[in-house]
Amino acid sequence: MTRGRGAGGPHGSRESVLVAPGDDLGDSKELEPGHGVIVVDGRLKAVKQGRMMKDGKNVGIQPRRTAYVPRPSDLVIGFVEGMTNNIWFIDIGAPFNAILPLSLGPSKASFGGLRSVLDVGDAILCRIQEVEENHSSVATMKGMGLRKLKTGSVESVDPHLLGRVIGSKGANLSQIKEKTDTRIIVADNARVWIDGDVEGIILARAELGAMMIKAKISEYRGDV
Repeated sequence: MTRGRGAGGPHGSRESVLVAPGDDLGDSKELEPGHGVIVVDGRLKAVKQGRMMKDGKNVGIQPRRTAYVPRPSDLVIGFVEGMTNNIWFIDIGAPFNAILPLSLGPSKASFGGLRSVLDVGDAILCRIQEVEENHSSVATMKGMGLRKLKTGSVESVDPHLLGRVIGSKGANLSQIKEKTDTRIIVADNARVWIDGDVEGIILARAELGAMMIKAKISEYRGDV
């Protein structure tokens, strides 16, 4: 556990605390277990790593690392992982790959000729068209600006840190663009496309990395 406290756990404390699996969170007679918390021998125990959240008597864990969960109309950056005769499988950083049907692809391709349009490893900018109950999703490249990303660099950000990294109203990203003279697109699946000359891309990647480190430090300290 990252911050000390008495044996009574978080009861009566407003301190923001990061916890790890197995950490003692308090007496089950005084507190109720929430998400990521179980009762063992009358004590609340964390079973997830993350930030302890207390709401009245309920104590839960907000995970530090969360996977991207697709939603309809999300703008995402994906990588082609495979294909059949009429479907591409796209890695979007979610628990399940998205599927991109031939009919929703970037251009006309013949049945069985998908590789000539998008090949394994290609990066694409697409949108989530629909999401199934099991969180699998269907992507589309039919829309303004949706395309294969032929140049530039794609970087990844921890989804739960995306808001901290881009800043209020995108202020942090605006600073990077101005400083490096690059084009930047931030997708809803916490991937960032950076394009420009080589020097600008390298500098922008370094600036983005520094912002991610700063965001992680702020999260660790419990900054709002």
